[in-house]
Amino acid sequence: MSSSSPQGRRGNTRQRIQDVALELFAEQGYEKTSLREIAERLEVTKAALYYHFKTKEDIIISVFDDVTRPIDELIEWAQQQPRTLETKREVLRRYSEAMAAGAQLYRFMQENQATMRELSIGETVKRRLFTLVELLRNDDGPLTDQVRCVSALFTLHAGMMFLQHVEGDPEETRVAALEVATDLITRAHHAS
Repeated sequence: MSSSSPQGRRGNTRQRIQDVALELFAEQGYEKTSLREIAERLEVTKAALYYHFKTKEDIIISVFDDVTRPIDELIEWAQQQPRTLETKREVLRRYSEAMAAGAQLYRFMQENQATMRELSIGETVKRRLFTLVELLRNDDGPLTDQVRCVSALFTLHAGMMFLQHVEGDPEETRVAALEVATDLITRAHHAS
């Protein structure tokens, strides 16, 4: 991984373990990857790996916590802002960027939904999504505008998860999804 990627930003052992584990989870699946295989790929002993992480779950939760910290910060920021169109656009922009920065993790989560439901991560994701929806939604708006607000958020997810196989630059896909999401939130805001 390049040093500019979100997973490559630190060169420490903990980070290397997270990176290699996520690569193996993507290649083989979470269930089929063992701690031994992670240690072998890292060329360290299992004991050295245990020093940092006792289980695969510990590894994936640590990756999740690190990669999704900007989303928690975004939610905290947005809860302190007026619910204006500018705030909602900024929420979408920051959320889109946070998802792009954690693309490898989000793809893992999409491809391992059953595992995600079993881990505490699943509930955290669900709680965050509901909070973001509430920050974007117009409480007193018509139902169609409420659907537009919710759809704006999920348009970003579609851009990340379901359009990843579309030919072209992933950044262009992200920007296109953000543009559509912004159009939806703008239309809902102006209609209310």
